[in-house]
Amino acid sequence: MATRPKSSRTVTKKTQPALAEVIQSAGSSGDSGTIHPAKGKLGVMIVGMGAVATTFVAGVEAIRKGLSAPIGSLTQMGTIRLGKRTDGRSPKIKDFVPLAGLNDLVFTGWDIFEDDMYTAASKAGVLDQNLLNKIKPFLSKIKPQKAVFDRNYVKMLDGPNVKKGKNKMELAEQLREDIRNFKKSSGASRLVTIWCGSTEVFLKPSKVHQTLESFEKGLRESDKNIAPSMIYAYASLMEGVPFANGAPNLTVDLPVMHYLSKKNNAPICGKDFKTGQTLMKTILAPGFKARLLGVSGWYSTNILGNRDGEVLNDPGSFKTKEESKLSVLEHILQPDLYPELYGNIYHKVTINYYPPRGDNKEGWDNIDIFGWLGYPMQIKVDFLCRDSILAAPIVLDLILFLDLAKRCSELQGLGVQEWLSFYLKSPMTAPGLYPEHDLFIQLMKLKNTLRHLRGEELITHLGLEYYD
Repeated sequence: MATRPKSSRTVTKKTQPALAEVIQSAGSSGDSGTIHPAKGKLGVMIVGMGAVATTFVAGVEAIRKGLSAPIGSLTQMGTIRLGKRTDGRSPKIKDFVPLAGLNDLVFTGWDIFEDDMYTAASKAGVLDQNLLNKIKPFLSKIKPQKAVFDRNYVKMLDGPNVKKGKNKMELAEQLREDIRNFKKSSGASRLVTIWCGSTEVFLKPSKVHQTLESFEKGLRESDKNIAPSMIYAYASLMEGVPFANGAPNLTVDLPVMHYLSKKNNAPICGKDFKTGQTLMKTILAPGFKARLLGVSGWYSTNILGNRDGEVLNDPGSFKTKEESKLSVLEHILQPDLYPELYGNIYHKVTINYYPPRGDNKEGWDNIDIFGWLGYPMQIKVDFLCRDSILAAPIVLDLILFLDLAKRCSELQGLGVQEWLSFYLKSPMTAPGLYPEHDLFIQLMKLKNTLRHLRGEELITHLGLEYYD
């Protein structure tokens, strides 16, 4: 694993126009830092209309009706400090950068089951039925389109609402037609696709994923290395639509998808929403490292009873999730730099399907640490969380930030939006670059990206100027 580069103590402020000037100059899309305004409706296309998706959409509608608050959403409730601590400038993020408003969101999706969003949300059992009944007319109108699905990639599920085609390219063309039809019927001026579907079986990048030519040949030949999630990603990126991957599947973390993302100015991010146990790891592990406390073992187990838990009962799907969860500690603790402290960690992750728990996942951690002179200590964490409640605001923020990236000339052609790592268990990066997992560094990266886009001073927390 690569070592960290030495950080610079100086930051050069890049002079850019104020927001009003930026929006007025939106026609000159080649200018660095140009951000087009969020005009018109934003179409949200969700792959998988289960617990996470219905909790997100129902939550947006409840917030729009004033029935609840967007707790957990950085785009809706978060602030951003500008300038010195003594300046007193901390606007809300949604007032600082031109994000789409919640009232501008329109929804569609694909699922292997035929239930409309009201029925699906009721079956998921995440939200109170009284709340769902108040927004039933809205949710009932959102019906899933037929999905691209293959049980070879998700063995524990099956459903009737599935597309048919002679090969995978034909399925991709059907998805592209769905995308075009939704944009037209909804009146959306912009679109974003987000994967809220199940974890697919473990796959490694292969020759078919390397180039557009090889991938399209693989689609026509229905290559077994092309999973359904990749077909959704291909269809979206070919239509110039940003794509967020909320599962640990490869999906857009492939050379061909990086190429299409850059070629068609369709930003991408992934992988795997950072919700329960891994969220806690990315909070605790940076603290141990900051205090140079050693870690000899970290045992993590999960019980959950939703559709995600059922899917992960299959060893192939669990392998994909396990790879995502295990990578976090190594990248945060950097055992190559601190071999005495973290060079011999026993890290174990298990997931158990337990239907009575439903969506209320329990993540239990036993952490064996050691301190001064090597004396051992223990920390135990029992996080009784609600998986979809934690995921829903992540879905909202990724959609709004990807739409911002699509409208920003400086971000739209980059491909991977690493500044969105804050939301993800296994963040995508440029090829050859190790991912940053430390939650606090990730938040700094996100906010500094927004400051940079608006021409504000980057925050370094050096603070010597206060004592001159």
